[in-house]
Amino acid sequence: MLKGMTQENEINRLVIVSILLYRYRYCKGKQPHNEGYEGSISDVSNIDSQYRNLTKTLEDNRAEKNLVSKKVAIQKRVGQNADDKIAEMKKLGDIIKSLELELVDLKSQLSLKLEEIPNIPHSSVPQGKNEKENVVIREWGNKAVFNFKEKTHQELGKNLKLFDFERGSKISGSGFPLYTGKGAQLERRLINSMIDHHVNNYDFKEMFPPVLILEESMRTTGQLPKFKEDMYLSDLDQLYLAPTAEVPITNIHRDEIILENNLPINYVAYSPCFRRESGSYGKDSRGLLRLHQFNKVEMVKFVKPEESYEDLEQLVLQAESILQKLGITYRVVELCTGDLGFSAAKCYDIEIWSPGEEQWLEVSSCSNFEDFQSRRGKIRYRSNSDKKVRLLHTLNGSGLATPRLMVALLETYQIEDGGIIFSDSASDFIGMKEIR
Repeated sequence: MLKGMTQENEINRLVIVSILLYRYRYCKGKQPHNEGYEGSISDVSNIDSQYRNLTKTLEDNRAEKNLVSKKVAIQKRVGQNADDKIAEMKKLGDIIKSLELELVDLKSQLSLKLEEIPNIPHSSVPQGKNEKENVVIREWGNKAVFNFKEKTHQELGKNLKLFDFERGSKISGSGFPLYTGKGAQLERRLINSMIDHHVNNYDFKEMFPPVLILEESMRTTGQLPKFKEDMYLSDLDQLYLAPTAEVPITNIHRDEIILENNLPINYVAYSPCFRRESGSYGKDSRGLLRLHQFNKVEMVKFVKPEESYEDLEQLVLQAESILQKLGITYRVVELCTGDLGFSAAKCYDIEIWSPGEEQWLEVSSCSNFEDFQSRRGKIRYRSNSDKKVRLLHTLNGSGLATPRLMVALLETYQIEDGGIIFSDSASDFIGMKEIR
């Protein structure tokens, strides 16, 4: 065992390697994640083999040094010269120090390789190479049809003074919108209404997390190390700006053991989200379609493994229920293996119809991570039956992200004179009937 490493940590390391190698064999021949593993599982196996061989060599040298130390003590006790044995001890000590440094380096390499390996798709996930092979599960509503030339959200927002992209850019650069007047009011009302909806109808507990995040927390949810280039970082404090409330909320229970009676745990939280979105250019970068800062209401669930896939289906329905109240046409899409996110075992996207853009826009992503995040963050529960400690499953879903939701709302409910009149159901939900 590596000096300074507890027996529990060493066992956990070997368990992780064993599971990964098992999963690799199980999934051999399946389409990997599009956003996932670019290395080779054999790299992990080779480093782990070196680690174990070096550990054995270190243990042998330590045992040899202990044996020589005993011989030195015996020789000194009987008055014999022990200089040769003392020199041998020093030589062994130097070898041991060198081996310990090598082990530290190998441990670092192994940890990095393990962190680069994505979750494994659930057996029900459709096979596919990219988003073109995702599967539409269901659709709701009808696409809006107008007897006049419809406007885009940018045109509507400018005419109604709902947001000011020019001044937002002047303040912070492109991708940081400035909501103004009734646009700011609509944004706030959407956030409040969605949180209240989840709390009042689905027994979620509201949380309000910090937005500056430790590196360890980012690693737990899988944002690091793979997506480091997409994150905003405060170099002085080594704190990351939250890319989503999923990160701080999931880490509430990092390094904790939860009693089974307390499961499931359902949290809902609002947070501003910060993402560099490096490499994102072109048409999808216009207006509110792709931003560096945006608002989102997030649902996070901690559940027993045997219940997680039923809970995933419920999570999707909960996100859909908001769109039904707002009267927004949408579809639910099951992601194929080639489009599945790094940490997810299974994921559904909810896409809403934008009449002005004439395209589907993702407004929610609902994922089951199984034990991928809980293993990284040591989030466990104690079973009632046998009192054993097990890894639980984590899930999260957007409920919902506001920028594209506002795009669809404005474009769906526009009228010929350029104003906005919401349906009775939508106005009841957000507490606003019209914008002029």
